[in-house]
Amino acid sequence: MKSATAAVTVALSVLALAGCAQQPEPLQRYYHQHLSFGTCDGYATTSGDEEAFASSPDLRCARMEVPLDYQNPDGRTARIALLKVPARGEKLGSLVLNPGGPGGAGMSLAAAAAKIWANNPITERFDLIGFDPRGVGASTPAVDCFTDAEVDTGQAVFPTAAAVGRWTATDTHALMNRCAERSGGLDVLTHLGTRDAVRDMDVLRAALGDDKLTFAGLSYGTRLGAVYAEMFPRNVRALVLDGAIDPASGTVERHLSQFAAFQRSFDKMAADCATRPDCPLGTDPTKATEVFQSIARPLNDHPVPAGDGRKLDFSGAFSGVGAGLYVASAWPTILRGIAEIGTGRGDILLALNDVLRGRDANGRWSNFGEANYAINCLDEQRRSPAEETDLRRRIYAAAPFTDPGTGADGARDGCEFWPAEPTLGYPYATGIENLPKTLTISTTGDPATPYAGGVSLARALSGAMLTVEGEQHTAALSPNPCVHGVVANYLIDLKLPPAEAKCAL
Repeated sequence: MKSATAAVTVALSVLALAGCAQQPEPLQRYYHQHLSFGTCDGYATTSGDEEAFASSPDLRCARMEVPLDYQNPDGRTARIALLKVPARGEKLGSLVLNPGGPGGAGMSLAAAAAKIWANNPITERFDLIGFDPRGVGASTPAVDCFTDAEVDTGQAVFPTAAAVGRWTATDTHALMNRCAERSGGLDVLTHLGTRDAVRDMDVLRAALGDDKLTFAGLSYGTRLGAVYAEMFPRNVRALVLDGAIDPASGTVERHLSQFAAFQRSFDKMAADCATRPDCPLGTDPTKATEVFQSIARPLNDHPVPAGDGRKLDFSGAFSGVGAGLYVASAWPTILRGIAEIGTGRGDILLALNDVLRGRDANGRWSNFGEANYAINCLDEQRRSPAEETDLRRRIYAAAPFTDPGTGADGARDGCEFWPAEPTLGYPYATGIENLPKTLTISTTGDPATPYAGGVSLARALSGAMLTVEGEQHTAALSPNPCVHGVVANYLIDLKLPPAEAKCAL
């Protein structure tokens, strides 16, 4: 496993001091800043945000100042966008939330969680605090690589092993330069990783007036929580980590396990479909992937219209299917979308992809995809073109429904010219001392963060684990009384579930 770089080691030493009661002088102004929560006007970046932020007069927003580079705290700064939903009753503290990604905006998550937990004691005892991590959403500077029109026309493609297409060094270098120019400079791209975001979380804890952090992170948010536990163990009160990323798995191993899990979910959907009339994947589940390929692969050369002048190609088709697989209740929609291709249209699958990546009804895109790319460049292990091509070949073997049939050649690490080396290091969150008990939640049929990753994270943190039986990604915000009860008991009273605890969706 690749270990943290020397620069990370130095930075960890600095931040170990920052986690103490007395921060180094240059950081004190950040830790002791006053957050002025007021109207949320001007914070929305999509029409969905506008609707969410206008849904309740109780929602309050603010911006928090942090160093862009924690090793140069007197230099350039970033501003982290925050949304607060005040506690309905006697306040116990703040509950900081992150929806995952990386690249997911936490402000809208807090607004949504307030509705989902409307009758839960969590919202009675805690201020819900959603934050858009550095580079994301309403925080500034935000990652920006493409215009909305360019995204709509399919030009916003990021080189990854699973992406359809072939790239050269010229392509990846030009993409990095493009993102730097539109995002505010190379120094912005240099300071977007998880470790910098975790430092922001500790500043947020202090600025909110909390001696200890209470945090709930979903998906990639579990990485934020785990790294916070590693860097600031004495500052932890409670961590709920739902849909865990395995801290012991490197980039290649994790990608392969994730794509295998998506194929498993595809196969489960196909088996369910085969029992129903007019199943577009046929009556033999063992041939469903082959049937899907026969339907979707022609889109490589002949994409179909999908509304607003847009088209659905193979990449959009498998991405739309993958987006729908995040929750089993979307299976019927996926199947309608696959059947729709036969009619010469691709609206349904493109709409599923739009929901996941954050396109609103007015054609505005969130910067989820761009931020996801940039943050991962500072978190994930770099790979040579040969290694990336091998990974693409192995992904197609693990998840053949994603295989466009055009071969594995031409894959390239889109981060090869990034202006900084990765700063996360693998494995992370190991050998932590003085950490309070944490709660990890893992769902048996989770396609995006496979169940085994939760087992590994709970073991690494020596914490408790809740197993949730179901077919979806994450469970803490699902309408399930069993899960809600376990989470509330832990967050409020620090009461952990018994060993082998289970809930069912």
